[in-house]
Amino acid sequence: MTELPPGLALQKVDERIMTLNVGPQHPGSGHMRIIVQIDGDYIVACDPDPGYVHRGEEKMAEYRNYITNIPHLERPVIHDSCNILYPYVLGAEELLGIEVPERAKYVRVIASELNRCIYIMYWLAIYGIFLGHSTMFMWPAGDRELLIDLMEKMTGARVTHAHFVPGGVRNDLPPNFEDVCLRQVNYFEKRIKEYAAVFYDNPILISRTRDTGVLSRQDAIRYGTTGSVLRASGVDYDLRVKEPYDVYDELDVHTNVMKEGDSYARSRIPWLDMMESCNIIRQALQKMPKSGSVRVKLKPNPKTKGLESVYKRVESGRGSLGCYIVSDAKTEPYRVKLSVPSFRNLIALPNLLRGEKLGNMPSVYWSLNYWPVEADR
Repeated sequence: MTELPPGLALQKVDERIMTLNVGPQHPGSGHMRIIVQIDGDYIVACDPDPGYVHRGEEKMAEYRNYITNIPHLERPVIHDSCNILYPYVLGAEELLGIEVPERAKYVRVIASELNRCIYIMYWLAIYGIFLGHSTMFMWPAGDRELLIDLMEKMTGARVTHAHFVPGGVRNDLPPNFEDVCLRQVNYFEKRIKEYAAVFYDNPILISRTRDTGVLSRQDAIRYGTTGSVLRASGVDYDLRVKEPYDVYDELDVHTNVMKEGDSYARSRIPWLDMMESCNIIRQALQKMPKSGSVRVKLKPNPKTKGLESVYKRVESGRGSLGCYIVSDAKTEPYRVKLSVPSFRNLIALPNLLRGEKLGNMPSVYWSLNYWPVEADR
């Protein structure tokens, strides 16, 4: 028998089982695919294979100072760029010993919640396409423009904002922003409530997602899932409430929880989260100081004091997003490590797909709130 090259092995083939390579799932994520084994219409095994493109975001952070790291660190999730920067900025501020102005903290909360909704609307539009519901692609894709316009007024950019910096935010709000923001957020909330009739109460969506891909409360905790995936399985956990940062402890934040743990619950929680974001933005607009600084002016190339480390995490549009920074008294971090929710939630996929029909795979996969580029980072 001919000897096989290193790394290859023969596998015993069961004639009933067929192996399929489903993918690529995202053109920006290399060869990301889901390898499934099916027996007839049913999935008997699943092996998600992330792209591992390794854009090198964490390594690049070792060669740039605490300020010039900002633009590239938001690239893995351009639709939620404020929230992926948030833990890095909080960590850098602690290492540099910076006290952020009160008005800047409120501006950050408003930008974070607007960006969360922009991300969720993009995710929801793709979920509509996955399920063949073209209206649910067009509505979110159009309605998110309301919030993108607000972010453009706030930051000058429509997608990647580079708005959060150590010491506060890059710019103050433009004149009359509070009134425009309140008006558009109220209209946005009215619009997304209309999604119930066309999507969430739709019997086709319910039949395709209810009781499919069920993740129990115990398994959700055991796999280390986070965000909407964790809360859809009955776990009441939101970092904005459990470990509040900036001024979240001064706001009334409600955590949305469902007990079913199926694809329907995982698709509904982000929609409910957007309505809670509208509530948070209204509170922040009301409580925010009407004037004052929004940024502490730093010296060029600020240095940390010595060898120390810090870990900060925030609640992003996909769940808990953490950043670990090690400093060694230089202008650049010694090490930056991101803990991203997309990778943590993907771990549950093999368990959820086992025993499901192949036709249910899209609804289960995308209900995990997975963003491939973030997992690769």
